Amino acid sequence: MPALVLLGAQWGDEGKGKATDLLGGSVDYVVRYQGGNNAGHTVVVGDQKYALHLLPSGILTPECTPVIGNGVVVDPSVLFSELNGLNERGVDTSKLLISGNAHIITPYNVTVDKVTERFLGKRKIGTTGRGIGPTYADKINRVGIRVQDLYDESILTQKVEAALDVKNQILTKLYNRRAIAVDQVVTELLTHADRLKPYVADTTLVLNDALDDGKVVLFEGGQGTLLDIDHGTYPFVTSSNPTAGGACTGTGVGPTKITRVIGILKAYTTRVGAGPFPTELFDEDGEALRRIGGERGVTTGRDRRCGWFDAVIARYATRVNGLTDFFLTKLDVLTGWERIPVCVAYEIDGRRVEELPYSQSDFHHAKPIYETLPGWSEDITKAKSFADLPKNAQGYVKVLEEMSGAPISAIGVGPGRDETIEINSFI
Repeated sequence: MPALVLLGAQWGDEGKGKATDLLGGSVDYVVRYQGGNNAGHTVVVGDQKYALHLLPSGILTPECTPVIGNGVVVDPSVLFSELNGLNERGVDTSKLLISGNAHIITPYNVTVDKVTERFLGKRKIGTTGRGIGPTYADKINRVGIRVQDLYDESILTQKVEAALDVKNQILTKLYNRRAIAVDQVVTELLTHADRLKPYVADTTLVLNDALDDGKVVLFEGGQGTLLDIDHGTYPFVTSSNPTAGGACTGTGVGPTKITRVIGILKAYTTRVGAGPFPTELFDEDGEALRRIGGERGVTTGRDRRCGWFDAVIARYATRVNGLTDFFLTKLDVLTGWERIPVCVAYEIDGRRVEELPYSQSDFHHAKPIYETLPGWSEDITKAKSFADLPKNAQGYVKVLEEMSGAPISAIGVGPGRDETIEINSFI
């Protein structure tokens, strides 16, 4: 049975939550494999809207087991707040599993993130200020705190001491902040231990056993391809690997068990935070996309930067992820435009470039080369099949598919769970 990876093919906010939720009834496990509560997924079920940040989207499907893998960083306070919110709305969250190897976002990680970003001023990265990057840095520096450390106070204390030895020097001498007390941090972290314990498991073993038993496992990326620490628009990226390879390292499931890689592709392009964005619009069209698409970050609350579809980015996502399919979202937002530009290549120093430049400087100076496609004015939110779409909308989808390099197997025509056209089954 399949192990599927579902990830963002742009800069995030493509609608991964809707896609994951759509598949939720057909899969047995949904697994977050990277990121933390810097992700934001909106899922609409009936007349109910759910904003998820840390939890896998599959938590809204009763038959599905949601899993937070070892590649995720977990803020216990945020986790419990999110669980409480779902419980209050009648959602059963008891099946959640959390890897004992996942790293904990500590209070000092959040402090370091915020003061560092302020210190950078105009050179800031545009982080969410939630301690994600510093937690991953601690992980790489081997001074990180893992979930399992909460159950050995001696080890926990030693690790917090090791981390604060350096951080307190930075906080006091560079940023003129107060030092953070070791015992205060340890005490706060231990308050989460009892409630967290029922969820903690050897998730690598659980997932591999599930696949061996013929279960369907869906791996869910938190951010988009262009925010990948290795393959994104560095340094304006996240601190982990949302690309397909991250599903293996972030869960302990080997690549030979993955049978399909699905890229979520918005019918136009958005991003949150700083960094280059060749098709960004600063005119009425950009404002209309933002307004009609409800383009505000689920986690950050910041307005998303909006632009036309970028086929160069889509091709890149296909290549670095080995995408087998696309799920095209928010096609309905483009209804009403008489003509719709699509970026097919870049102009860089007078040259036409059809693949994403590896040079940060080249990408920063890239100017979009557009082809313009005819738009449509008909309401498409009630469409149930590809044939129900207006001919120009069909043509737009076909052109995007041809330019992007992988088949479009599903199309979102509205925010609701049932407002989706499925062309080819993912499972």
